[in-house]
Amino acid sequence: MIHLIPSHRSRPSDDPIFSLHRDAVARASKGEKIINATIGVLLDDDGSLSVLPTAARVVHETEAAAWAAYAPIAGTPAFLEAVQNDLLSGEPRLRAASTAVATPGGSGALRHAIANYLEPGQALLTTSYFWAPYKTLADEAERKVATFNMFSADGKLDVDALDRAVAKQIDEQGRVLLFINDPCHNPTGYSMRREEWKQVVERLVPHAERAPITLLVDVAYAAYSAGAPWDHLSELTPLLGKAGLLFAWSASKTFTHYGLRVGALVACVGDDKDRAATQNALAYSSRGTWSNCNAGGQHAITRLLSDPALKAAADAEREVKRQLLLKRVNVFNELAHGKNLNYPRYDGGFFVSVFTDQASEKAAKMRDRGVFVVPITGALRVGLCAVPQQDVAALVEALAV
Repeated sequence: MIHLIPSHRSRPSDDPIFSLHRDAVARASKGEKIINATIGVLLDDDGSLSVLPTAARVVHETEAAAWAAYAPIAGTPAFLEAVQNDLLSGEPRLRAASTAVATPGGSGALRHAIANYLEPGQALLTTSYFWAPYKTLADEAERKVATFNMFSADGKLDVDALDRAVAKQIDEQGRVLLFINDPCHNPTGYSMRREEWKQVVERLVPHAERAPITLLVDVAYAAYSAGAPWDHLSELTPLLGKAGLLFAWSASKTFTHYGLRVGALVACVGDDKDRAATQNALAYSSRGTWSNCNAGGQHAITRLLSDPALKAAADAEREVKRQLLLKRVNVFNELAHGKNLNYPRYDGGFFVSVFTDQASEKAAKMRDRGVFVVPITGALRVGLCAVPQQDVAALVEALAV
């Protein structure tokens, strides 16, 4: 007799992306020529994991006591300050209103948002193309996912569809938690312009007079955007005192240490009393889930964010990696346009999605040719982050067949 509760008895054994990645690695290990565009990690052009040398050195320099000790439940104060400064120093109004808790990567930040800003049974709102684990995180927390059409006919964010979806959620559940992954959206690669952010805020503010609305900006890939990733922050300040504003921050991609599991949820709350209550609620959730986060990892990331010499070195090394990725993006755009592939504006980032009505069938045919991508509803997600530049042409050829 199985003793699991009924709703948990038929859950899948593996994440579909990691399953496809495992199959690609297995075939490559047998000597087959494989292009593996499934996993969301940055690889160098020789196929090795791309790691910032300064970040690796600082992690190894972290003393044993820092790794062994418990961190405070909410996170070490120096780490939290460093993250808030990294994210919000360019917009003092948001920085002055911010508070934060440490989380195990960006996923932990998303988890806390779902648990604290939605009641059980309610649905978070996000774009029609979204990172599949949003649904997993929501399901595990006994919440759901609702979507709005992501792209309008002109290829920009469909703010009219967003407006309608927000109104519908207010009518149906009395509150809204909106996830927007930007810049370098996973899975489409799309990065919003300032004008689009302004339009989003203009739509949200009137709705916030009717019901509690919270915007979470998932910035996991911001360090690899083509332009300045925080240019739009000033467009978000009108939300202060009217709507909730959260940021899911992650060190995983920024410092190429995915396994370190260091992240944070940053909340911007204008009222001092409300900010204190928010901090208490988020810290309570930490105690009720993972208790506290990786102490040594927080110590290392704090140094990388706060020590001027280390920060400058890591920033310079990351710029080399960003340019490596941008070269692939440029080659992809040039070749894909020549093949008339249909995909969103792609300026930079780990992923791009090529639209197709037969994603599963096309992905299967590509696997037969040794090219692995991830089928999603209405598209194929391509992890250009993991594809050496010399393989981009073959990847495009496979996508175009």
